[in-house]
Amino acid sequence: MIFRRKNKTTIDDRQIDLVDYARARIRQKKRLYFHLVSFLFVSLVLTILNIGLGYGVDIKPFGYPWVLSAALLWVVFLLLHFFQVYVTKRFMNPAWEKQQIKNLVGLQEARIEKIKRKLDKEASLIANAEWHKEKTNQSIQRITIIAAASTNHALGKDNKLIWHLSKDLQHFKKLTSGHAVIMGRKTFESMPRSLPNRTNIVITRQSDYKAENIKVASSISNALSIAKDDPRPFIIGGGEIYKESMKIADEIELTRVHATFEADTYFPEINPHQWEEVWREEHPADETHAHAFTFLRYQKK
Repeated sequence: MIFRRKNKTTIDDRQIDLVDYARARIRQKKRLYFHLVSFLFVSLVLTILNIGLGYGVDIKPFGYPWVLSAALLWVVFLLLHFFQVYVTKRFMNPAWEKQQIKNLVGLQEARIEKIKRKLDKEASLIANAEWHKEKTNQSIQRITIIAAASTNHALGKDNKLIWHLSKDLQHFKKLTSGHAVIMGRKTFESMPRSLPNRTNIVITRQSDYKAENIKVASSISNALSIAKDDPRPFIIGGGEIYKESMKIADEIELTRVHATFEADTYFPEINPHQWEEVWREEHPADETHAHAFTFLRYQKK
């Protein structure tokens, strides 16, 4: 069986065995053919010498002319050679047939294993379909990342915001009010208090961490479990929490501040192959906003 991969030809072991057996068969036939030709030629020469020219005419082993005795003896060897080629060392000998049966059994086992994997996959798809069917009967959570980042992705420095944009704060409040807001401990501690009219969930490794009006979670998945009844929980920072959340989030509400800043915390880059911009709203700089900014909404493709 010959396979072609990336313009290269490879031959499997069974094909190599078949070629080797074919070559051996050809060699056996060639030797038998030369044996037969040699017999005919030498027999003709000896017959001419013995009968035509009278060489050794008085030599008669077993009462027959010596050339006939020699020919008969040679015929015996020729028949033995013929028997060896066509009977005892057949091209498809028992050992070869046994190997082919072994190969066929191996192929059948591989096919059975492939069918089993296919059935397992179909069973898994059926199970997933049932799970999704059950999931659609429940409220679907739309996990949303919300952030404000500069042109160079800066978020903050020394655990503080670098800019103050009142419209951005109003936008944040409008979107997150009545929902769960999930944040890291440092982000929470950068705020004067927990955000009102929201379920504040703080992610920390400190199991005994306590603060007023918050719920403590050990991980993002744990935080989402706490917020399971919220159809749109918001992830509000900081940098590492954003980075981890990009894999599971469904939407990004991003305020892009059109300026560059020095920072120690940055928002992860948004991969255009994974995220699609579905809405934007431009805001120029004015007397109350030192920088132009744009509200952007991305949805996962």
